[in-house]
Order: sequence, then structure tokens, then C-alpha cells
Amino acid sequence: MASIRKVGVVGAGQMGNGIAHVCALAGIPVLLNDVSPARIKDALAIINGNMARQVGKNLISEDARKTALKNISAADTIDALSDCDLVIETATEKEDVKRKILAELCPVLQPHAIVATNTSSISITRLAASTDRPEKFIGIHFMNPVPLMELVELIRGIATNDETFEASKEFVTKLGKTIAVAEDFPAFIVNRILLPMINEAIYTLYEGVGNVEGIDTAMRLGAHHPMGPLELADFIGLDTCLSVMQVLHEGLADSKYRPCPLLVKYVEAGWLGRKAQRGFYDYRGEKPVPTR
Repeated sequence: MASIRKVGVVGAGQMGNGIAHVCALAGIPVLLNDVSPARIKDALAIINGNMARQVGKNLISEDARKTALKNISAADTIDALSDCDLVIETATEKEDVKRKILAELCPVLQPHAIVATNTSSISITRLAASTDRPEKFIGIHFMNPVPLMELVELIRGIATNDETFEASKEFVTKLGKTIAVAEDFPAFIVNRILLPMINEAIYTLYEGVGNVEGIDTAMRLGAHHPMGPLELADFIGLDTCLSVMQVLHEGLADSKYRPCPLLVKYVEAGWLGRKAQRGFYDYRGEKPVPTR
């Protein structure tokens, strides 16, 4: 079985920097790539800050932080990932964007290299078919925020071979994560269950059954959820929530997955949640204020 000694991460956003963070702490050299050098720089600063918080909470030692930071390097071009044993794509949840990245990435990699996607909903088989190595392609879906969340979903495409699957399992285990193996159906396990719940919470708001505060309080205190569904939607990003619901609706052709019109409206307005400072809550003041 091929051993994963060096990892590349394409996309230096929230998921990408989180994956680089956990790889580095596990002692795996990692290259972080993005179309924007500024985003790589920002990501490295975020990783440094997040690790410093872990030190402050006695989750890791200061020596471990310093060693881990040495394991992360910036990769300003896709070509810089050529000697990686595994490259994980973490771009936005849009299939055309992911296909474009994969088309640029695969020709620069060595024949043994595994390619993975961190997609939360898109068909692994379909993405694999757009590469030169469908048997070495797999879904490795990390949860957000990556350093804190214990679970990783592993999803084989129809062509994914056993060697790729076993190497990926070994890699995820080395990161200290728990694996849930999912079949290649739209949104896999976690988001197949979670996003329709969030969508239903938005319908509950849309239909006037409760306001933002009422819905979130009801689910926090009535179902013991650590975060209300609308607050969670803002954290995930309303554009990502909408993308996953669209994949479910189109992929399973069931009306129960129809995205709520209010979710569509918020995304059209650019109110995407925390990252845009407005979603179901307004984050521009000292504390979040419900927008409905």
C-alpha cells in the first residue's frame, strides 16, 4: 500500500487551512495552494493563531505548535504540488470550479498520487471521471471546523480501488479522526441529514411559525443542539447550504429537498452568514442581532 508522506491542499479558505492545520500537527508535511497568494498568507496566520489557542487551552504544547508550523509551506503554483502523495481539493461547492482545478492538477502529479475532494455533496464518481486517475480518486470530507471536529466521511467513487481506500483510511486515522464510510449518494451521510433539517428550520421561519430567535432557542433547549439551526446555517455559509440542497433536490428528484425560497432570497442578497457579516443574524455590531 502506498504511504502518504506529503500532502497538498488546494484552497486556503476555512476548510483548506483547517486540513493543513491537522496534517501539520500529525507530523505530515503539507503544501497549501490557492489562486490568491494573499489568501495563503492569511491562512498561515489563521493556522498560527488557532494553534496558539490550542496551546492556551493545553490541548497541544508550544513545542508541538512550533514543529507543526514548520510542516506547512506555501505553494504558489499548482506545479509546486508535483511531488505530493495526496492532494485534497477544498474549493467552493461548485462542480465546474472543482472540475477546472482537477483538470489543472492531475497532469502535474506523479502516477502514484491520490487525488481527493473535500466536497460535502457532489458525486465522487462524476468528479473522478473528469480526471486521469478515477481509481486513485476519493472523497475525504472533513467537518468544519476541522481542528475541532472528530469525524471524517470517506466516500469511494465507483472506480476507487482498494489501495486508494486503504491509504486514505490510514491517512485519516493518523490525523486522529474517526471515519464514517459513506456511499456515493448526494450529500453523503452528515449533510443528507443535517441540511434538510436546516432547510426545514428556514421554512419554519419563512412560514412565520417562529422568528429567528425562537427557532434557535427551541432547538438548543428543546433538542439539546449545541447551536440553533439558523445560527448553524450562518456558520456554514448560506451559499453552501443552498448548494447542498440543490444537489439533493436535483440528485434525488424529491420535492422534500426543495430549497426554501427564503434561503434563495438571502443568498441572492449576498447575506451569506458570518463570512458576509449578515445572514439570519447581523454580525456587524457588538453581538449578533436576528434579521427577522
